[in-house]
Amino acid sequence: MRKTLLLLSLFFVLGNVSAQNLPENYTKAKSALSTQDYWSSINLFKEFLDESKFGNLSYYAAFHTAEAALKVNQPALAIESLRPIYGKAWDQSDEMIYLLAVAYFQNSQPLEGLRMIKQIKNEAILAKSYKATFEFLKGSTPNFLITNLEEFKTNEGYTAALAKMLEEKTVMSASERMALNQVLKSGVKGLPKDEILDLVVILPFTNGSGQAISSLGATDFMWELYQGIEAGVKQLKSQGAQINLNTFDSKRDLNQLNVILKDPAVLAADVIIGPIYPDESEQVSSFAEAQKIPFIHPLSNLGERFEQTEFSYLFRPSVASLSKGVVSSIKSQNWGKSVAIGFSGSARDERMAQLLQEELTQAGFRIAKSQKVDPKSVASFLQGLGVRRGNNPDVNQVILLTDDPAIAQPVFALMESISTSVPLLVMDSWLGFNFANYEMLEFPNFYFISNNTPKFESEEMTQFRKLFYDTYLVNPSLNVILGAELVNWISANALFVNDYDLRISLDQKGYHPGKLTWGFNFQNTNNNTYSPVFKLESGELIPLR
Repeated sequence: MRKTLLLLSLFFVLGNVSAQNLPENYTKAKSALSTQDYWSSINLFKEFLDESKFGNLSYYAAFHTAEAALKVNQPALAIESLRPIYGKAWDQSDEMIYLLAVAYFQNSQPLEGLRMIKQIKNEAILAKSYKATFEFLKGSTPNFLITNLEEFKTNEGYTAALAKMLEEKTVMSASERMALNQVLKSGVKGLPKDEILDLVVILPFTNGSGQAISSLGATDFMWELYQGIEAGVKQLKSQGAQINLNTFDSKRDLNQLNVILKDPAVLAADVIIGPIYPDESEQVSSFAEAQKIPFIHPLSNLGERFEQTEFSYLFRPSVASLSKGVVSSIKSQNWGKSVAIGFSGSARDERMAQLLQEELTQAGFRIAKSQKVDPKSVASFLQGLGVRRGNNPDVNQVILLTDDPAIAQPVFALMESISTSVPLLVMDSWLGFNFANYEMLEFPNFYFISNNTPKFESEEMTQFRKLFYDTYLVNPSLNVILGAELVNWISANALFVNDYDLRISLDQKGYHPGKLTWGFNFQNTNNNTYSPVFKLESGELIPLR
């Protein structure tokens, strides 16, 4: 930059005075500046600071005097040199204002420096001034930065310094939280961003009274999910990845969740995982859209509420994606045109049954029966379709939509006791039921609807099982595997372009295989549209084609 300025000054002077008429001492002053003999340069430039004698040449003499003064830590001298030419109309005025701002910063006059920067018009010089602002202010007091935020909020270096200072604090006042939220919410460009992946997990581990939710009769699925997330982070760190994990307990309390969303670690997150319940996830989704932070629902298939959002995702396939996968697979097999559907009372299963009826009918299939089932009625539902000993079924395929082992067990018992080859499509969760031995069946008539299905025999899965067992002395459950794979997926799509960006990476990749699961496709969508149906051959899962 210094050489460029010298060339510009020489060109400017040559427009007014011939080269041989440049004063000898001015030429010596420039030479001293270029060789870093700053005090000699300052002394030689002194005689050319009089505008009445030297005209525009005095502007360059003042500019270079200030340059040299700053190099020898004399900001007051730099200010004294530049003030007389402040406001003069010449082609280096923005560069001069930048230098004056730096001089004010070095002279412990930050307000004057910041006000100088507000006058700069040249974009390149303005960008340079923002970087200088950040470097000089990143160690400032919170009181100074917060008090003057409104006046200088368009200075990206100022807001970056404020954000850095607040994000490093472990305890924040209400005014500090508001200031950080204002800075991050403004979407200011250029905030310095490291390439450490900052993950925030928000799950309801306890209720408002501090009692563990699992002890109230709920399953431990959220604890298993978190174990998987924690194990996934540990494994990635051991492989050299840079990841921070911050965990919060929402306590199934929306007021507590609101407090969490004001925490600086959440405001500075690259990705938010959870919560899982609809009221909590709606609140976090709204927050994520406002703050432009990707929010990932780790378990749900109900994605309609996120279809119009930009930063809210389902890690698993939506109901629509599951249905499309089933219809496509059935069409590819030519088993026949008659279909029966049994479904549990969960919101996902009821919605999926409705979509399958509509889409299969449009595809030319006949829905022989569609009925809600439970542990007591599911066997009679199948027997009513002719799925019993000695009879040929009245339908060509049966779809059972449930993750409930209490429903699956009587189905499996019926299949063991009779000989029937009717295709039975079930959710892939059935692969994890400990009472199901599919190799003992006479006919391999179970098919599994992929809902982020684990790739059980992969090398990565073998490594993860060992890591998890060494830590917890048990093998990982399906929810543990999903938690670990969620972290793998986020890390694999960690693209830092000024900030963490998930959307660009997902759209560029299209389908890509997972480490612990069969793979993903989030291209131009907010859920995993890769949802094939698998068959079992010699104990190995194979997607239907």
